[in-house]
Amino acid sequence: MTASPETARFLPLADRAPGTRTGRDRLEILHALMAAPTFDPAFREDIIRVPRDHPVYSWRCHVPHCEPPAELDRLLCKNHYLKWLKTHKSRGIGRVEFARRAKPLKSRYRSDRDMCRICPDLPAWSTMHGLCFLHAQRWWDHCRSRNQGHSADIEAWVSTQIPLPSFGPCRVLSCPYRAVHPFLLCGAHLRRYKRARQPGGPSLPAGWSRWLLSRGKPVPVQYAEWGRFHRWCEEVDPVRRMDGTLALSGLRPLVKAELQWTAFHHTELPVEGARWSFPMLQRVADHCRQRRINSLVDVELPELKTNSRAVVRVMLNYLRTVYFSREDTKDAGFLETEHFGIRLPNRSSSIELTNVTQRWLRDLLWDHIAHRLTSNPPRSHLSIDNWRRGCAELSAFLQAQAPEAGHDPTLLTGQLMLDFVTDERHRAEHGRLHLAIRAKGSAAGTAATASKDGVARLFNALRAVLRAAMDSGHTERIGLDRSFIVALPYGGIKGGRRRPFPDDVARALASEANLERLETFDFEDRGLRDIWEALVLTGRRSGEIRNARLDCISRLGGLPMFWHDQTKVGNYDEAIRILYQRIEQRQDKTIRRFREKHGRLPAADEKRHIALFPRRTSNRSMLKGAGSGWFTDAFRDWVDTLDIGQWVPHQARHTLATNLLKNGANLVHVKRYLGQVSITMAEHYVHLANTDPKLNAALQAVWVAGPGAAEPGLILSGEEPMPREQAEALAVDLSRTSTPAEGGFCTFQPVVNGDACPWNLDCHNCDKFVLSGADLVYWHRKREQWHQLAERAPDPATADYLHEVFEPTARAIDGLEKALKAVGLLDEALALDLRRPQNYFGRMWSTAFRAQELARHEENGHVA
Repeated sequence: MTASPETARFLPLADRAPGTRTGRDRLEILHALMAAPTFDPAFREDIIRVPRDHPVYSWRCHVPHCEPPAELDRLLCKNHYLKWLKTHKSRGIGRVEFARRAKPLKSRYRSDRDMCRICPDLPAWSTMHGLCFLHAQRWWDHCRSRNQGHSADIEAWVSTQIPLPSFGPCRVLSCPYRAVHPFLLCGAHLRRYKRARQPGGPSLPAGWSRWLLSRGKPVPVQYAEWGRFHRWCEEVDPVRRMDGTLALSGLRPLVKAELQWTAFHHTELPVEGARWSFPMLQRVADHCRQRRINSLVDVELPELKTNSRAVVRVMLNYLRTVYFSREDTKDAGFLETEHFGIRLPNRSSSIELTNVTQRWLRDLLWDHIAHRLTSNPPRSHLSIDNWRRGCAELSAFLQAQAPEAGHDPTLLTGQLMLDFVTDERHRAEHGRLHLAIRAKGSAAGTAATASKDGVARLFNALRAVLRAAMDSGHTERIGLDRSFIVALPYGGIKGGRRRPFPDDVARALASEANLERLETFDFEDRGLRDIWEALVLTGRRSGEIRNARLDCISRLGGLPMFWHDQTKVGNYDEAIRILYQRIEQRQDKTIRRFREKHGRLPAADEKRHIALFPRRTSNRSMLKGAGSGWFTDAFRDWVDTLDIGQWVPHQARHTLATNLLKNGANLVHVKRYLGQVSITMAEHYVHLANTDPKLNAALQAVWVAGPGAAEPGLILSGEEPMPREQAEALAVDLSRTSTPAEGGFCTFQPVVNGDACPWNLDCHNCDKFVLSGADLVYWHRKREQWHQLAERAPDPATADYLHEVFEPTARAIDGLEKALKAVGLLDEALALDLRRPQNYFGRMWSTAFRAQELARHEENGHVA
């Protein structure tokens, strides 16, 4: 048999070093874990039993005193659930309210938990009268003989009966119940045995019940073929009942320990996850028993049903963290983020690396990811996936083109890397398939189509891995030539940006009739329309709305506010104004859903954690917000019905940013309102036409004092923008008294005349250094670079120091933006990027402000 990808990494054991965790006995590891005092003793038994109201494996119907077990995630037994579904749900009566009114039912399941009212050592067979199998048969015979039916006096009859001795456990190897018959089978297996025509040919003495059993004598059983009966008992499945019983008898030791430990470990996890039930676990145990499986590692996942397959995958994830140490995962070809104390959102903790076939390249990738998880964990899994895809694509190329399939790094040259770059660009140019990158949402193994943007990201990710390895000296130790690394170019960003919604599309997406049609795609009223309207009104990211908490709205100074987390930029509990009434209505619906599920209202502390738009599955405590796939798919299906083309929800954010700027907001306002990481990102979201006549009329540039001035930025730090007349009055022509410098111009005359700089070209800290509007984009990038350095600082003190060092420059940039806006040149300055020599002779590059004059003017204007 071929091992599945989920289990293949578990297989090599014999060649492990004795000091590693995988070189030890796995059964020994699990027994040590289960011997801990915090381990529930019930899960150490071969027959695991949990109470009705177990916090994870609960099987209690919420109708008081109802005996049948509840179905998974429905709170009600099957009969009560069907009755609520048919007659009460349509009238708006929730399951909890229905459970208060419904009448309890008697269980038709037999269990060892209920004993016979006559025989203290035999389980009840008849749930109506509480009698064991033999006494139930006698009672029915008694009623038939007197033709009395159910009108017979059972109490009088019970007083005349004699208790029968116990038969012991059921002979079926995997059965957890007691036997009810001399064949030593429980009631359910006795019925199965009779339907199977009693293999083995057993026979009992005549009158055994009255003449032997009632007198306490053993009942001999004769078998024509004992072997056939014994084999049937070994092969037949246990009874799967939702009565909190899990039978692990007959399993091999390791797989039994794995099921015991993972079943308990699932109860300890604080995160929301899919609910398991004992019948689901019983199916996995039965599969292992039938195929005589030694470990869950040996399970062929395609042979299991969907639910059981998902359970085994989760179990294997649990076992990986104890079977493998951090060093073991490197040899096995994967990385476990939980070994670093991290669980990335919407991502398995296991990162597969086996598609990078060259061991040296896989080790570089593993080390790079491990260093990032240790020093500065990423916010999401996207960067890790990009590194993995880049290395996988290079690995596939080397496998096909490099000497010795690329396994010897000393044979790789810069020309080989150039061939790889050429091949990838050719694939992107002609729409060919990638070598190793797989398409999302398609059939397994389907290669993705290369694109210019995808290849650019691939180059950048692969370059980050190789450059980091080169800086650390790892590539030198393995003999990888430096020319191979430096030949890989920077990919840049080749893709475009989303456009705002055109007016006709915006009207269609906001039309009341179309919004009502959108609600038809929300079959369970999960808040699809509410999420979309909140995106349009606030310009938030989709995840910031979908993952909002239940208590996300309040009034501040009489204004309705929406509180949310901007996790992308690290801003938590940010507030903006929002349509209050619709969110209030959604809160009421979510509270009703919580009450239906838990039978009570959420406490104040719970409201801070419950999702406003809770997802339907794998969400026991309603802590997870609506999924991105659910919202995006429903939105796409809705847009397809409107016949307006292809649009995505994120374009609402671009639309709002552009409208904000057109209505008087500046980039700083856009950045703060939208929660952007930088001004550059705010520029990315702003779309303005370059044919505005106001821009064509403005042909002059504005200069302000640089960060080295006595009071950088102070000249334009007032709350009101500088009038255009004042800015033009202070402008000075510096075309003959300045010289270009990095990021601006120098006005120190000895340097302008050709002498050496006495301050060793420290322009950014010099009061003779001035900025022009043409330098605005450069300084935006410089500010973003400093912000990123501060974000990666090892401690808060270092981050504060970096912010403090750059603070004068930031003030100068703010001052430059205000001066440019005063003369209507801010948008034109943002459109400029690279200098050309002829630009220096134009008036737009030669008009500037002297810092001292502006400072005096600002002081006289505001202090007087």
